[in-house]
Amino acid sequence: MTSVYDQLLVREHLAKAQPEPELSPDQQQFWIEQIKKDLQARNAVLIAHYYTPAVIQTLAEQTGGFIGDSLEMARFGAQHSAQTLIVAGVRFMGETAKILSPEKKVLMPTLEATCSLDIGCDAEEFAAFCAEHPDREIVVYANTSAAVKAKADWVVTSSIALKVVSHLREQGKKIIWAPDQHLGQYIQRSTGADMILWDGACIVHEEFKAKGIVDLKKIHPTAAVLVHPESPQSVVEVADVVGSTSQLLKAASTLPNEVFIVATDRGIFYKMQQQNPTKRFLEAPTAGQGATCRSCAHCPWMAMNSLERLAATLSSEAEEIHVSPQLIEQALIPLKRMLSFQAE
Repeated sequence: MTSVYDQLLVREHLAKAQPEPELSPDQQQFWIEQIKKDLQARNAVLIAHYYTPAVIQTLAEQTGGFIGDSLEMARFGAQHSAQTLIVAGVRFMGETAKILSPEKKVLMPTLEATCSLDIGCDAEEFAAFCAEHPDREIVVYANTSAAVKAKADWVVTSSIALKVVSHLREQGKKIIWAPDQHLGQYIQRSTGADMILWDGACIVHEEFKAKGIVDLKKIHPTAAVLVHPESPQSVVEVADVVGSTSQLLKAASTLPNEVFIVATDRGIFYKMQQQNPTKRFLEAPTAGQGATCRSCAHCPWMAMNSLERLAATLSSEAEEIHVSPQLIEQALIPLKRMLSFQAE
């Protein structure tokens, strides 16, 4: 376990992370039709993360919106003509969308949907941590607040983190990495970079168990194991493919295997199954010795993105993301640096 589990703030947020009661088919259809009307009336577009409930992802597709990872979501919002962005995901995703589209209104189904990586990396504490190592390049994961991004030299997603850190290592740079220690360790092992790691973890990915995956593989010996690098090293070591959400989706489509054991949030199964209807996808086990099942392979905050909450924010606009102009200006610097690096 990492210290992020022991922080009172994380526990308080988890206590609030209650999904809406399950709706009947008729209730679902009622809210879907209402949301479709409101999106059109407000010149709004729905942008959803791969980990949100399947009904939200389906609605994004049906209304000309988008499904993707956090940076892809923000980039789509910046390029879309809609003046209102409805970001279904967790709070840092809404903030990133606002940073890249400051002139647009950014709403979320609920601002209480957050992330243990974000909560566990307080901006003031992180600034003090960085001040202790002034000779290092500051690289932060996208799963951080706007305030933390504003203190960084680089912002990275899991799909580009290896390339950025390798680039910095070639330049002889020493690195501060935050906040996910498992992803940081994976990058450190892969690149040999000199990295000091912040002590944070994702409550979903940290729960996957290597022994459980090995035991499941005995039952399905031809299965390929797909692992997100936010998972512990023991889980990464049993993987056939390690990668970001987009990279795991690509692997599910390109590998010849018919069965996959997937160690990331099960929300990704919607897109995996859609793209590969004849293949079978199994959740990597979270049970076993030391298991707490705080997430059981699904982020409790992502589960808060419901049709009812989405309809309510379209109606009231109460769940709006605000980022100060100063923070936007500062956070844009490392974000633009990453976007320019990707374009090269």
